[in-house]
Amino acid sequence: MGVDRSVICIGEGLIDFYCTEPDIHLTEGRKFEKQAGGAPANVCAAIAKLGGRASFCGKAGNDPFGQFLKKTLDDAGADTSMLVFDPDHKTTLAFVSLQKNGERDFLFNRGADGFLTERDINEEKWNQASIHHFGSATALLEEPLRSMYLDLMGKAKGGGKFISFDPNYRQDLWKGRETLFINLVQEALKHADFIKMSGEELALISGEESIQAGLDALHKSCSGLIAVTLGSAGTVVSNRKERAAVSSIKVKSVDSTGAGDAFVGAFLYQLAHGGNPREAASDMAAVKRMTAFSNLAGAAVCTKIGAIAAMPSIETVRKLGFVNHAALI
Repeated sequence: MGVDRSVICIGEGLIDFYCTEPDIHLTEGRKFEKQAGGAPANVCAAIAKLGGRASFCGKAGNDPFGQFLKKTLDDAGADTSMLVFDPDHKTTLAFVSLQKNGERDFLFNRGADGFLTERDINEEKWNQASIHHFGSATALLEEPLRSMYLDLMGKAKGGGKFISFDPNYRQDLWKGRETLFINLVQEALKHADFIKMSGEELALISGEESIQAGLDALHKSCSGLIAVTLGSAGTVVSNRKERAAVSSIKVKSVDSTGAGDAFVGAFLYQLAHGGNPREAASDMAAVKRMTAFSNLAGAAVCTKIGAIAAMPSIETVRKLGFVNHAALI
């Protein structure tokens, strides 16, 4: 039997309602367009659109929005057999307004994603996948999902799976509870083989202002590979032995939603289709090549509206790299 090259992405799937009026606050917006999203669903779609095998594990409402989420993931080529429809809770919704610089304002209406239980998870499929991605803006918010999420991460790690983690910090969701968020993330970092975070997340979680000091602080307890994404400035990748900065390209950003998820998806796609994921993640030369490709995937997403809808094909990423003379797989 060959090595399983699939990735399972667990966490929230939701519907983003984008305000179609440019540079306007949510309080003033009147016109909205729906797009399927949610950090782990975005990562799942990114892997699938690049040609990889990815399954989404989560819960949505048994309603038109849940069906739209499933259709969108199906159309992207993802496996939705682990998407559970909840008859009692509606699909989670997020309302988003975009500013001129591509940044966003969020308003969450939490629903079915918070009610995923271990009983909902297909154990056979869960055990088959070689890489498990835990990346969610909502999974750590409340019990009982919080404990289940961390418990699953520990079990997967104990079972020899390669664990990917993205903390996906949202200030509005954790206002007044930042210390709790930091403690929960630090617990998750102990299990993770690959961690993606933004510069802002690194500063918050490590308590250090500089990237170098922040990485040094995290590596005291975290042995995994850490990728700190810095937008058009590129990405810093670090393990306990080596560290490198990998440049990106500048694009005209119209919406940064999903850029970090595209980076993660592209990185996991490469890990899944290489040799041993842990060996690849410990080889800094390979990590730099994978990061260059992933940077391009993230940049490509910024040029379009939406998250899943904007995830690029491998041809798009390669073309973007060729035009900009970037290193590619």
